[in-house]
Formats: sequence, structure tokens, C-alpha cells
Amino acid sequence: MAPEFLLAQAKTSCKRCHRRKKRCDRSLPQCRSCSGAQVSCSFLDDDRVVASYPVIYVRSLEAKVHSLEKELESLRPPRGRVPDSETRLLNLDSSDMQMTTGHEDANANGTSIPYEPSPDQLPLLQSSPSFVEELKILSFEATADRHLGSSSGLSFAKLTQTVLRRLNPDKADFSFTNLETEDDMWPQLNFFSTSDLSDSSLFGGFRDPFMCYPSMLDGFSPTAPAEPTSLPEQTVSLESSHVDQLIRFYFAHSHTLYPLIHREEFDKILDHVRADPLCALAQSSLCQFRIWMVLAIGSTAQCSVTLSDESESTMYYNKALEHFEGALNYGYMAALEVVLLQVSYSFFNQLGPNTWTLVGLGARMAIGLGMHASSTYEGLPADVSEKRKRLFFSVYMMDRVVSIALGRPFAINDDDVDVTPFTAVHDNSVGAESNPLGNSFKSSAMAVPLHILELRRVASDITTSVYSHRKSASLSVEQREEVAGSLHQRLLDWRRNMPFPLPNTDAAVPHLNSSWYDFNYYLHLAMLYRPSPLFPTLTQSRVKMLAEAASMSIRQVSNMHRQQCLAYNWLNLLSIFTATLCLIYATTVQPDNLASVLKDKRAVTDLDLTIELFDKLSVKFPVAGKIRRMVEQISIRYKEMIEVGKA
Repeated sequence: MAPEFLLAQAKTSCKRCHRRKKRCDRSLPQCRSCSGAQVSCSFLDDDRVVASYPVIYVRSLEAKVHSLEKELESLRPPRGRVPDSETRLLNLDSSDMQMTTGHEDANANGTSIPYEPSPDQLPLLQSSPSFVEELKILSFEATADRHLGSSSGLSFAKLTQTVLRRLNPDKADFSFTNLETEDDMWPQLNFFSTSDLSDSSLFGGFRDPFMCYPSMLDGFSPTAPAEPTSLPEQTVSLESSHVDQLIRFYFAHSHTLYPLIHREEFDKILDHVRADPLCALAQSSLCQFRIWMVLAIGSTAQCSVTLSDESESTMYYNKALEHFEGALNYGYMAALEVVLLQVSYSFFNQLGPNTWTLVGLGARMAIGLGMHASSTYEGLPADVSEKRKRLFFSVYMMDRVVSIALGRPFAINDDDVDVTPFTAVHDNSVGAESNPLGNSFKSSAMAVPLHILELRRVASDITTSVYSHRKSASLSVEQREEVAGSLHQRLLDWRRNMPFPLPNTDAAVPHLNSSWYDFNYYLHLAMLYRPSPLFPTLTQSRVKMLAEAASMSIRQVSNMHRQQCLAYNWLNLLSIFTATLCLIYATTVQPDNLASVLKDKRAVTDLDLTIELFDKLSVKFPVAGKIRRMVEQISIRYKEMIEVGKA
């Protein structure tokens, strides 16, 4: 009778069978084809093979391990029980991995030291690479928590991974290999050194975001201090043309996304502080926090476009944190502004608290102040009402961006909001005695965030209507088509009604470029047409619509990249990855012969564009380098199939 372990089966073919395009029985420890040919099977040497084993065999192993543990325990010295390091590593769950565990020091009096894995144990921390794991890593850029919902695309990533079986002759799982071969991905580090284990380039390469590091971007700058440090006054001067340039970039870029600060007020405060550093405004914690956060956000936003050094932004951020607690004491509205400025900063640079926590805090503060209800604004001066609406709808937009990325419930419910949005007027046109509606025909930069707000509302409705299992279950086919058609029309109207002309600025601001609106239109269209609870199975026409939307979104973001006006932040990395998944799925799942589908080479061309984008993003995000190599392997397989089709 054959031993039980021969019943184990690998999930993919061995390399020899795959290369020879022969059917592999995938039995372990080596396949019968290689065994019969008396050649070495790749299963014998490849430690990345994923396999299934009979339950009885696994239980027998568990019994053996239990028996050996008892035997080992009896051989331990009586000084105290200390878990074996390898057993610890295998039994710790993901949350425990973030805690310090102790073991006995042979040369010390029972002193606990932090547990550090040996190089031999490191493979145990890693899982098989897949689109699902990469999506988790990218999504968790916003958070250290674990739940990913339907709108995050996690289920879609799993579906895409399954569809890729069509690329293998034996329809086995498509496996990604040699992803960690580049020197910059796994540098030569001393794994027994605490400082080397803290280096972000190491943790950026882990496939599982929970195992060793909760958020890939926490402390990604090697020179960034772990805690706010006090900087000498003479090293940070507000009297420079460079500071003026950062302020201009902030109000051209971040202010037209989230209008948190009144421009005219800010300029007056800055003038007072520059004229007299000892004046009352200069001593105000809130004013100081605003000034330094504007510089920090302006600097990090600019760095996201130019991919330049972040140390200056970190310096400004740490300077702002010196005034953080004092700024919170200026009342609830000031505290809300302080929190939202940190959210704005975290979209580009996550050295501070994670974005998910901050957005939730800001949303609950706004709801607690009644900023979602129109009755709260009755009797308020026009300027006060306008500023509060800008704050409220800023946190609303932030909530939509982060919650949709993670597939989590919104902190602010649309049904609870009955206040009208802010108006598209210049900051200097909003006054206690002025009527904001009277200036509605005057061109204003505020038309941009107002239009982006409409996009967030459409995205919110896509999430609640398309990705809700409860709502979708009760709808007929006709009702589902009506929902999708209505949302598609709203996206069309949004794209057609974009602000024109866009504000003219010398700065490379992504959302002041028409390609940004095209990119977001097609990106949300792909979100609408990919498999979802509303349409779990796609018709051929929907597959083609998804392919078109994915292709066009990739081409538009590639245009922005070549025009040097793309923000290389984690949100765009996630968006590009999602668009790439949509393209791969829509291309591979089409019922026609795959070689004929690939014949026009459009899909291959688009994938090559994403490879270029991921290569650029890998400068800041190490995980983008691995995604690039995964996409390269699919592109190579597509090209091979095209050549086979020609032959």
C-alpha cells in the first residue's frame, strides 16, 4: 500500500510538465511523469508549492507533534517552562506576532528578550503570492485593522486569480514565481539585529500585512523620527520664497480637494506672525498648528507628484505636533479642523495615526456637532455657515474615499444628511454680510471640490446599491438593470459637467487636469460593471464594457504619469492595481478563444502601461515592485498565447 503522503496533491503543475505542456498529476513529493522519466521533479526543491493533504495524514502529523512536544517537555530543565521558538512561530496568530515574546537566555538570569526569527524561520511568515494578498496589502495602507468588505474588491481579486487558470494548459492555478529575486526587494540584512528588522524596506516585502507589520507605510521614511522632536527655531523659517511656494501648492492642490482652511484668514495670520513673531497670533497653538500643517501637507503632496525626499515634510509635521494638544483646546470646531488636517496629511504620508481611525474620529465629531442637519445652520452668519459646511463635506468625502477602499460601512449615512453643500465661491466672497448665491456665476476654485463631492456621492450610491447583498437579493433582473443604468447615467452627467475652465495654476495638480476626470469616470465605471452582489455573473456585453472601462482608466492614468501630474500615493496605487485586475479579468474570462481575444494586442499594450506605472510607484512603495513582476508574468503568458495563435 502506498504511503499516505503520496495522496497529497500540489495546486499547480511541476515546472517540467508545465514547460513540456503535458498534463501533470501533481502528486507529491514528485509527480509520476518525472518519476517515470527518472528525472528530478521541481516539487522536491520548490518550497513555495501549495498542496492539499488528506485529513487523516494531517491528524497523524498533529499526533506526532503532540507526542514530540511532550517528550521535549520532559527533557527541559526544571527552571521553568519556556515555549519552543519554532512552536511559538507556528502557533502565534497574526495579532500576537506584533507583540514581544520572551524566551530564556542561556547566559542570563531568566531575562526576557524580544523574539526575533532566524533566517530559516522567515519562510514560515510568508504565504503564496497572489492578487488577493497584494490587494490586502494595498488596502491596509489606510489602516492597521483587518476587515475588508465587498467594495474593496477582495472577492473580485479572488475571482480574477481563479480565472487566470485559463492561462495554464492543464487549467491549474496560475502561480507567480521569482518575485523576490531583485536585490532591492530583499536587501542583505542582519536578521538578528533589531535595527535591521525595523527597516521599512524589509517589511515592505512581506506578503501578509498582519504577520509582522500592521501598516506598510508606518515609518516608511528611514530618517523619520518615531516621535515628534523639537527642532531649533533657526532651522525652520517662515520668511522664504520656498515657504510661499509650498503654501501656494497647498491651496492649489489640497484645498481644492478638501477646503478645510479659509485662505484669506490664513494669509492674514501668516502676515501677522511674519511681522511680529511675538504677537498674540504667533503664540496661538491653533494658528501655529495650521501654519505648520499647511506646510507639511503642501510639501508631502508635492513630493507625491515629484517623488522627492520627504524629510522636509516630516520636519513640518513634527513642528505642527508640538502645538497639537494646545490646538485641541480652542473648541469643537477647531478640534475637528485639527483632526481633518491630519487626515489630509495621512493620504500622502502615514507617519502619524492611521487614516481609518482619524476619519472615523472626525466623522463622529461632525455628527455629534449636528453638522449633518440643516437646522444646525439656521441663524448662523453666512461666512460661519459656509466654513462649517466645507468642514462637514470634507469629512464626508474623506469617509467615502477610505470606506470604499476598505469595503467598510460609512461613518456618515447619506439618509441622515439633509444639509445643502457649500457654494462655489471664492474665499474672499464669503462674508457675514454677503450672499454666497449672488456670486454663483463668478469663476471659483471651489467649483472643483464641489464637483468632486458629487463624484463621492455617486460612488457612495454605487457602494450601497451594487455591493449590498441585502438590497440586491430582492431585486428582479429588470430592477437590477435599472439600477445600473441610472448609476451609469449619473457618471456620464458628472463627466460632462466638469468645471470649465479649470483653475489655471503653474503647479502640477492632478485634479486640475482633465485626464484626472476621465480616469475617475472610467475607474468608477469599472467598479459599477465588475462582478458584484448586484451582478454576480456577467453577460458578454458587460464583460466588454468592463474591459473598455479598465483599458481607458489605465490609459488616462498613464497620460497623467507622462505629463508628470500624477500623485504617487497609496490611494492611486490601489486604484491602478484595481484597474489592472479588472483588465486581466475581463480579458481572460471572455468566452471566445483567448488567443483570438488577445490578437489585437490592446490588452497586452495596456498591461505594459501598468508595468511602467508600477515600476515608477515602486520607488516609494516596495510592494509595487512585486505587483509589477506579477503583471509581467501575465503579460508574457499573453504574448506567448498570441504567438501560438499565429502559428
